Amino acid sequence: MDFAESQRELVMVSNRLPVDRVEAADGSVEWRTSPGGLVTAVEPIVQKLGCLWVGWPGDADAQIDPFEIGAMRLVPVSLTAIEVEEYYEGFSNGTLWPLYHDVIAAPVYHREWWEAYHRVNKRFAEAVAEAASPGAIVWVHDYQLQLVPQMLRELRPDVSIGFFLHIPFPGKRMFSQLPWRVEIVEGMLGADVVGFQTAQDAGSFRSVAESLVHVGSHGNLILVPEEEDVPAHQVLAQEFPISIDTGDFEQIASRPEIQRRALEVREELGDPKKLLLGVDRLDYTKGIRHRLKAYGELLAEGEVDAENTVLVQVATPSRENVRAYQKLRDEVELTVGRINGDYGSISHSPVVYLHQGFSREEMVALYLAADVMVITSLRDGMNLVAKEYVACRLDDTGVLVLSEFAGARYELKDALLVNPHNIEATKAALLRALHMPVPEQKRRMRALREVVRENDVTNWSANFLNSLSAIADQHGAHGDSGEGEGEPLPTTVYIPSEVETQIRRLATAPSLVVATDFDGTISPFVAKPAQARMLKRARQALDVLADAPGVTVALFSGRSMNSLKQVGAFSDQWVVSGSHGAEFSAAGTDDAEVDLLAGSLTAAESAKLHRLERRLQRVFGREPGVRLEYKPFGVVVHTRQVTDLERAEELLDAAAALAGELGVELRRGKQVREFTVRPSSKAQALNRLRESLPDSPVVYFGDDVTDEDVFEVLGPNDVGIKVGEGATAADERISDPQTAAAVLALLAELRTGIVIGSDPDHQ
Repeated sequence: MDFAESQRELVMVSNRLPVDRVEAADGSVEWRTSPGGLVTAVEPIVQKLGCLWVGWPGDADAQIDPFEIGAMRLVPVSLTAIEVEEYYEGFSNGTLWPLYHDVIAAPVYHREWWEAYHRVNKRFAEAVAEAASPGAIVWVHDYQLQLVPQMLRELRPDVSIGFFLHIPFPGKRMFSQLPWRVEIVEGMLGADVVGFQTAQDAGSFRSVAESLVHVGSHGNLILVPEEEDVPAHQVLAQEFPISIDTGDFEQIASRPEIQRRALEVREELGDPKKLLLGVDRLDYTKGIRHRLKAYGELLAEGEVDAENTVLVQVATPSRENVRAYQKLRDEVELTVGRINGDYGSISHSPVVYLHQGFSREEMVALYLAADVMVITSLRDGMNLVAKEYVACRLDDTGVLVLSEFAGARYELKDALLVNPHNIEATKAALLRALHMPVPEQKRRMRALREVVRENDVTNWSANFLNSLSAIADQHGAHGDSGEGEGEPLPTTVYIPSEVETQIRRLATAPSLVVATDFDGTISPFVAKPAQARMLKRARQALDVLADAPGVTVALFSGRSMNSLKQVGAFSDQWVVSGSHGAEFSAAGTDDAEVDLLAGSLTAAESAKLHRLERRLQRVFGREPGVRLEYKPFGVVVHTRQVTDLERAEELLDAAAALAGELGVELRRGKQVREFTVRPSSKAQALNRLRESLPDSPVVYFGDDVTDEDVFEVLGPNDVGIKVGEGATAADERISDPQTAAAVLALLAELRTGIVIGSDPDHQ
């Protein structure tokens, strides 16, 4: 569903509120909307539906009640002066910012900063939890609030949560330096949608999540298992490249007074033949020194005429109390002074350095005046200045020199791309830009402008919110059933004609045994086995069949009986066998009446089992991604949560070597090795069942190699159905658990006349 058509409240959460506090001469205070990108991005939706916005008002120790401006209801979050220092200036900008920007400056790790960051994030989450309406859509922004999604999910499981990271996300090796790396990833995974500027950043996050918190993933989806009171859920982690209000910039650039101001700018600079422009926050990630070095060398080599060329460098003040930024300002100003001292004259400076901010109108005039826009970021989430310059070039002239390390390079492919660390290549790009023929300028700029028009800020916000709204709709449709949670459902199910023919034959048999495996057969695989749930349609079909005269329903699983009960795969109407036939419960018995099919262990077997448990626990008990399952006759080693398949196989081989010395039996499965001190099998369980029943055909569904012993003992009147791929002795094959549920539903309908729905709610 389009979010704009929904009835859900939009809650924006950012470090700063989207308003500025303005104090008049008489001492009165009013709040004015900031001209920031977030406000612009969501303005159409805010104007239509209204918005709740949670953030810090900008003043330390300020205690401000909620208030309204236009369609926005604002909820201020108070921060003490110490928290501003430790949470914002410290952990956010002294730890995370440099780490996320490739450690261009060294990050600092202080436990006190982390504690303040955690405390402030919790305060934000509590403020949202208290203010948000039921079922709200909550959009959390940026690196200062990465813990909020998980904290909010625990407080308000009814809301849908999105998180957008406006800066880059580092690669796995770099992110792993962070002492609190697991907590940060778990915090972000509390969201339903996690958005990034580029596909590379999204891929880095998915890789980090798989590595550090051992979640599973499928494409852009991350499967997060249940943790304590927080249910399992899926996280969509993908790129949503941010943009600008293209139409607004075009409108400003078309105004006659702005165009006159652009001409005045060139006049004030001495009417140079070529004007280059750099616009950045004064930040070490922006590559300002690299830009100045390349330009200075071109002047020194005589490649650029110092009297007819000007580089205007706008450096907006940023974090002036931080030592690294103070040092950067000193270095930049020293370099500018040296260039102007060496190559300037009384009437002309080849570099004009402006350490100040400008209004949007003045910036548009600068964009119109500049022949070349130079962006040499060393690491940049997106860089909207590049898009602003392109949007303002109404006559399609001008050249954009763009760093390969800015997120914008993935969209603005017709720019001159440059590696700013390569000074010679940067010099070559500047020369190329200064001498580019007008026809080539227009060809490139037309292509750039088309990209910026197509993906403007409205599209960005709509794409993100629509993705989040779609997931919220899915929660409404499926979230309350608890069945098959975490697995996408197919839109159609195809039953092979050969399978349908066999099912129609069995449906008319006087008596019938319907038996099935659980995991991977009528329950889709999930990241955490405890989250497995039988598909609702399969459950309904089995219950209908169990009530039908002459039909016996049986569930045969490698899971222990306790595990089957925990995931709801148990019924007193069914025969249930666990631990690969070692445990057995007949239909009509209560939960306590579970037999050990092979009898009790001897003293020698008990001692062997104890050694087996102790050895595997010692070696694999803390191994990431490995789960040990204890059964009456053995131990199972699971590696399904180990994302590296080669490593998973190595771990299983190691387990086999360790257990093999003890003289136990090995049973192989999909990313599973089961070691047992006494053999048992599903085939034994089926034979025991058949002994107690009149002669009846059997239909058996299974997906694993452990089901093959059943397929091999089936007779000519029986039907074995393999679910999924792999070699098999089964007669028939179907594709997936959803198809198995459909086959069971067909059998139930043919046998009883009861139709079991095929819509997603009944899958």
